[in-house]
Amino acid sequence: MIVNKVYLMKKKNFEFSGISSLVLHAGTHNFSQSSHLPPIYATSTFTFDDSEQGMRRFSGKEEGYIYSRWGNPTFKVAEEIIAALESFHIKNKDGNALELKAFLHASGMAALSTLFQSNLKTGDAVLSHFSLYGGSHEYLHKVLVEDGIQPIIADLRDLNVAEDAIKQNKNIRLIHLETPANPTIQCVDIEAITQLAKKYNIVVSVDNTFATPYLQQPFKYDVDFVVHSTTKFLNGHGTAIGGILIGRDIEFMKTKGTKWHRLLGGNSNPFDAFLLINGIKTLELRMQRHCSNAIAVANFLQTHSAVEKVNYNGLESHPDYAVSKKQMKHPGAMLSFELKGGLHAGKKFIDNLQMCTRAVSLGTADTLISHPASMSHYGVTKEERLQFGITDGLIRMSVGLENIEDILNDLDNSLT
Repeated sequence: MIVNKVYLMKKKNFEFSGISSLVLHAGTHNFSQSSHLPPIYATSTFTFDDSEQGMRRFSGKEEGYIYSRWGNPTFKVAEEIIAALESFHIKNKDGNALELKAFLHASGMAALSTLFQSNLKTGDAVLSHFSLYGGSHEYLHKVLVEDGIQPIIADLRDLNVAEDAIKQNKNIRLIHLETPANPTIQCVDIEAITQLAKKYNIVVSVDNTFATPYLQQPFKYDVDFVVHSTTKFLNGHGTAIGGILIGRDIEFMKTKGTKWHRLLGGNSNPFDAFLLINGIKTLELRMQRHCSNAIAVANFLQTHSAVEKVNYNGLESHPDYAVSKKQMKHPGAMLSFELKGGLHAGKKFIDNLQMCTRAVSLGTADTLISHPASMSHYGVTKEERLQFGITDGLIRMSVGLENIEDILNDLDNSLT
C-alpha cells in the first residue's frame, strides 16, 4: 500500500506537499460507476464468481472482499487515508516511504481491545502512564486483569521511573502511552520511551487521539502501533463513533492482527466510515482554528482571578512544555483547568454557560466542556484520580471553531 503517494489515472505517482491535499486524494479511487466520492457499501457480505474464487479468497491466495466484518471498500478508504496521514513524509530504515496497515473499528475502545489482546497473553504485563482516559484505565484494570494480564501504572515522564518499572517486572510486553493525556494534558517523551522500550524488546503503542497526525506523528519515533478514537478530531463533527489501529509490522498486521480484529468483532460500519472520510477532508483547516482558539483561551484563563490552575502544554508553566514543543507541531486544542472554588465553583461555572456545549467527548466543531471526575473518569476511584491530578474541581475543555471573542465572553460571564 502506497501511503505517501496516490496512484492516478495517468499511472504517474504524484507526491503531496501537505496533508490537505493528502486527505482529499489519498485512498482507493477506482470506485464503481465512476463515483466522485467513496460510495457507502452498505452490504453485509460479498459475492463470488464461482466456488474456486471463494476458496481462493478464504485461503488468502486472492485479494477481495468476503464479509464486512472482515473488510469493506468504504472501510478501506478511511484506513488508507489515516495510514497515509500517520506516515506522511516518514521514511523507513531503508530510506523508503514508511508502509503502514490500518484496521477501522467501531470505536476507539474496540481498537484498543484489538491492540492489547493481539499483543498480550496471560502472565504478561502492560506498562502505562498514570493519566489515561477513564475508559482505557478501566479496561486495563477491569478487563485485562480478568485475563491474567497485569497493568502497571507509573509516571513515564521520568525515564528512571520507567526503567525501574521495567527492571522490576520482566513480564512487561507492551508500553502504552496517551500523549497528550486525558484530561491533565500531560505529555510523555515518545522518542525517549521508545528507545528505552527497544532496549528491552518491548512493544510501544501511542494513543494519538488528542494530537491527531496533523500535530504529532508517533511513527517518526519508531513506535509499533498508533490508535485513535476517530470519533474525535478525525471525524470532527460528532456524527459517528469509530476507532482505528495502525501498525508498522505489516506481517503481524496481516496475520495475527487481522485474525484478532476479525474474531473480536469490533469492525466499523459503512455509514460511519463514510462520515469519517468526509469529516477528515477538513482536518488541517479545522485543527488550525482549534489550535489558535485554544492558545487564546489558555492565555485568558491563566490570568483570570477565578482560576487556580490551567493545564495546557502551550503554556511555559506546564511541566511538559518542552516535551510538547519537541514532538508536536502545536500544543493542540485540549486543555483543563481548576477553579479556586473547587467542585461547587465548577458546577456553577458549567451551569452558567450560554454558548459552549455541556457534553463529554471532544474534537467536534463546537466547544465542549465537561467535568471529568463525575463524567469521563467516573469509574476511576477518587484516590487514583487525585494521584493522577484529576481533582473534583477540574474542568476539561475541547476548544471549538467558534469566533474566539464569543468563546472568551461565554467563559468570562460564566466564571463571574
